[in-house]
Amino acid sequence: MLHGYSPSVSPRPADWRPGLEVTGYWWPPRPIDWEPPAELVDFLADGPPPVFVGFGSTTEGRERRAEFSEMLNETLRRFGGRALVQTGWMNLDISGDDVLTIGSVPYDWLFPQVAAAIHHGGAGTTSASLRAGMPFAAVPGQADQGFWARRMRELGVSPATIPLQKLSIDGLVSALHALTADSFYRDNAGRLADRIALEDGAGTAVKAIEAHLAAY
Repeated sequence: MLHGYSPSVSPRPADWRPGLEVTGYWWPPRPIDWEPPAELVDFLADGPPPVFVGFGSTTEGRERRAEFSEMLNETLRRFGGRALVQTGWMNLDISGDDVLTIGSVPYDWLFPQVAAAIHHGGAGTTSASLRAGMPFAAVPGQADQGFWARRMRELGVSPATIPLQKLSIDGLVSALHALTADSFYRDNAGRLADRIALEDGAGTAVKAIEAHLAAY
């Protein structure tokens, strides 16, 4: 059994039996012929790096879409900085000065151009954040999101976890200010990104599969 995440993020537990391996991340390829929307390119070029807000594939709490949208609108108004908001599976409805809403965008292209993020803390979005050296605060709502949120705090990449069911404007504004006020979290995220860049998760997985097949 091969686990496609970084041992720098969560080391292989010492009590695992042989045959359970942590290989490192397996990075997905960018879609062939993908080009960024002109509106997004212009927005990124028109000022300092924005923050990113999005809950990705989270479906927990979709019945509170209007409430969450209102919270995020007020949060970004109070924060006062530039922001990208991904509508996601919740179909968030956000608007405002210096705010651009976006759909699906390859994170390996986007996140290196972003200052910090508030997102759901899913395994894929977390890995893309770490690869880019981008600090974030997680809003976990389901599945494994709470685990990755806890690891980010322990690694000094995140200032806070804000559970989706306890989402608040004050908590979101506080997290955004903590992420952007100084370089502490970004520095930690950058050091972790450097370690992850030295790993070859896909290559390690291939070698493990070949060794397993050779034994039969």
